Amino acid sequence: MSKFPEQRVGMLVDLQNLYYSARVLHSKKVNFKNVLADVTAGRKMIRAVAYGISTAEGMEEKFFEFLETTGFEVKTKDLQVFPDGARKGDWDVGIAVDAIKMSKSLDVIILASGDGDYIPLVEYIRATSGCRVELVAFHESSSSKLLEVVDDFLDLSKEKRKYLI
Repeated sequence: MSKFPEQRVGMLVDLQNLYYSARVLHSKKVNFKNVLADVTAGRKMIRAVAYGISTAEGMEEKFFEFLETTGFEVKTKDLQVFPDGARKGDWDVGIAVDAIKMSKSLDVIILASGDGDYIPLVEYIRATSGCRVELVAFHESSSSKLLEVVDDFLDLSKEKRKYLI
């Protein structure tokens, strides 16, 4: 990743995307502390936001507290459960809105997700604000089209000992 001390950086983490990718691909958890330290090293971190889903059981609360002590602002929303039993919980629109807002005052947006739904967001930010967009994700579960449109990519699979627990 291109790092310059004067760069103002914001990081937006799609927790569900990285959590499930780490679990399915490697049967591990992401070491968010190491990821944050590496992507921001040598640059000025303005804001790091992790977006999560809260369940009725509340088992994720300790994890969210840990993220806050690591330097993340944590935004949560409740898991939606529909009458037919279907469940939905995602932050795609919320992440996109925050990224657009933040891109106006930052040099770099770091998006932690391999979800191809973010392609229009990346293209919009690059075209309208001149802000760089970097990606942090697992190559195996990242959209190849998304990888083509970002300015830089940190593949968490390349250094498993560092980025997985």
